[in-house]
Amino acid sequence: MTAAFTFPGQGSQAVGMGKALADAFPVARAVFDEVDAALGEKLTAIIWDGPAETLQLTENAQPALMAVSVATLRVLEAEAGFSVGRDAAFVAGHSLGEYSALAAAGSLTVSDTARLLRTRGLAMQKAVPVGAGAMAALLGLDYEAAIEVAKEAAQGQVCQAANDNGGGQVVVSGDKAAVDRAVEIAKTKGAKRAMLLPVSAPFHCKLMQPAADAMAEALSKVTIKAPASPLVSNVLASAITDPDEIRRRLVEQVTGTVRWRESVAYMAGQGVTRFFEIGAGKVLSGLVKRIADGAVGVSVGGPNDIAAAKDALAAAKQG
Repeated sequence: MTAAFTFPGQGSQAVGMGKALADAFPVARAVFDEVDAALGEKLTAIIWDGPAETLQLTENAQPALMAVSVATLRVLEAEAGFSVGRDAAFVAGHSLGEYSALAAAGSLTVSDTARLLRTRGLAMQKAVPVGAGAMAALLGLDYEAAIEVAKEAAQGQVCQAANDNGGGQVVVSGDKAAVDRAVEIAKTKGAKRAMLLPVSAPFHCKLMQPAADAMAEALSKVTIKAPASPLVSNVLASAITDPDEIRRRLVEQVTGTVRWRESVAYMAGQGVTRFFEIGAGKVLSGLVKRIADGAVGVSVGGPNDIAAAKDALAAAKQG
């Protein structure tokens, strides 16, 4: 198998995402209905009608992006013959996308995943008072250089690498003053650009420990099965299948670095040549080309993408 199925993270959301699929395919509609039922509210109304500010709230964006990803996969299964267990060497997701990957691979039910992501979004938002934390993108620095910038900027506060996205894009996260210092230090260390991100909380750093504790409790109450294909864990950048380890790594992920560059490189090293980005946006497909030489990113998010995805999967099977 030379294909991997990947699932986008926060920032890929857009009002209207998934609607064309739900209108065209009952299997997609069923996923959105299941998510609405699990949450006890019409999240679909926010996804499809907005407003954008409400969709962007972490508590909404996280289950919404998962719903779109799983609905898209269901259409690929029904219309293009996709099978996670048969066709994907690995599944992986960026931050919240790790939950989408597990739902796609049958490790978590869609209902449990929706509720977990609602809990995760609320807990992450609540962990740090608004304005006390920040995140910044450092562009043009490699991971090791960004770690050194974060260390120098910390000065007794929290500042750590949150996302290693690849292509010279590393995001740091922590206390607002420390992240501000990191932006200025990065500019002196050769960063092409260093800028604060418009986020509501400092994700993937030690300040998120209260959210990690909340997720440990929430995850202890759900059934996790072995995924149909191995999950490449954000915090390990290697494959796991054991349900107890999956649970543990999901908790670590709240405060740990999303090692996306290394995750893609790991999959490429295992023979993956086509990375299917299933759900909203094209962020991961763009990163693939910068990380793995010769790898192809295939984004699938609407009805018009289904036929091309089917052809790409056939090509992947032929090596």
